[in-house]
Amino acid sequence: MEALLLLGLLFGLIFLRMPVPFAMLAASVIFIVIQQVTGASPLFSAVGLKIIAQRVTPSLESFPLLAIPLFVFAGNLLNVSGIADRIFAFAKTLVAHIHGGLAHVNILASIVFSGMSGVAQADAAGLGTIEIKAMKDAGFEKPFSAAVTAASSIIGPIIPPSVIMVIYAVLSGESIARLFLAGIVPGLFLGFVLMVLIYFMAVSGKVHSPVAPRATFREVVVAGWRALPGLLAPILLVSGLLLGVATPTELGAIVTVYAMALGALSREMSFKDVLDAMRATTFTIGAMVFIIGCAAPISWLISVLNVPETLQTALLSISDNPIVLLLMINLMLLVAGLFMETTAILLIGVPTLLPLIEHIGMDTTQFGVMMIFNLLIGAVSPPFGVILFIMMDIAKISYGKLVKAMMPFYLPIVITLIVITFFPAITLTLPDLVAGVSSR
Repeated sequence: MEALLLLGLLFGLIFLRMPVPFAMLAASVIFIVIQQVTGASPLFSAVGLKIIAQRVTPSLESFPLLAIPLFVFAGNLLNVSGIADRIFAFAKTLVAHIHGGLAHVNILASIVFSGMSGVAQADAAGLGTIEIKAMKDAGFEKPFSAAVTAASSIIGPIIPPSVIMVIYAVLSGESIARLFLAGIVPGLFLGFVLMVLIYFMAVSGKVHSPVAPRATFREVVVAGWRALPGLLAPILLVSGLLLGVATPTELGAIVTVYAMALGALSREMSFKDVLDAMRATTFTIGAMVFIIGCAAPISWLISVLNVPETLQTALLSISDNPIVLLLMINLMLLVAGLFMETTAILLIGVPTLLPLIEHIGMDTTQFGVMMIFNLLIGAVSPPFGVILFIMMDIAKISYGKLVKAMMPFYLPIVITLIVITFFPAITLTLPDLVAGVSSR
């Protein structure tokens, strides 16, 4: 009953359009006040509201969380240094001649750029501006261009580095390096099935997709050489993970220094660009830290009220079949992702669902990739998908046209989710092959 009251307060405040971080904090305060007034629980009468402050501060005292600002800052530096343009130009020489043209370039460029920035919104806003403009100039329809860009942007947080993977690792105790490695193959698989869809849409004439002439070998080499400094950033990160020479946090620092040096040597990054990158990083990290802090009290309450055990009992009473349970968990996460911010759901959902996942014998690394990908679907789905609104602003199109153009892309996205959920090899083969990766 107490758990229902807490969750009722939380979702009631969200329904009243209170921002999710404030809703989590306010629900915790109101719940504790009600418990104190009614005297229903001696525990809450004893701890009082001071428990709120006591839970907020320790939630931010985590060494692995240092990796987040480093990866975000490195991605922002690479974004303002002209690397995104070079990567797009290189991808264009490789696949622009295939049926689907620049739509394939869009996907390939997003895959490469995902190795530099761990935030889907950053990929969508940074590289998306270049991709949509190029597709529009080539004769593609704006809704289709925006839909391709939105679909490809969720590859970013799957292929390392990934900010939300770091948060999941902190919450679950899982290895960040193992999670990063587990995301590489699913990210590549999503890119592949998106390109297959685009190819058949182009061949069937469902979309107007001009193709460019096949690039000469010299053009490929020249574009590749210009893009090489940017391509070395994800190579540096993945190689470091595979060889185990540094922790993900240390690799974040190395990539940041590399991005600074690259910008200085290329002379394409001004001091103002560095300040802009710092400002963008501050806004992103500030919002994320605030969400983490606000979620700490309600996460503690969920644990104290035995919500994980209650949920596990409820779901097991419906079915003890692992396939059915995973389908129900996916459905719950999909619905939550439609209405709440990804980080907030992670902070509440990981401690709630992890006991059930361990009960059915699912690997926590596989579950992490599944959960993160699940929540990213919400970022490109109506009614509140944040990436959809970013694409509307960049492409200057209506919400209805964008959602209509997005519909075909949900098929490969859902196929990828099913593969991640029910085929452990796609996530676990690579981390299992790499022995001795650092846990932090």
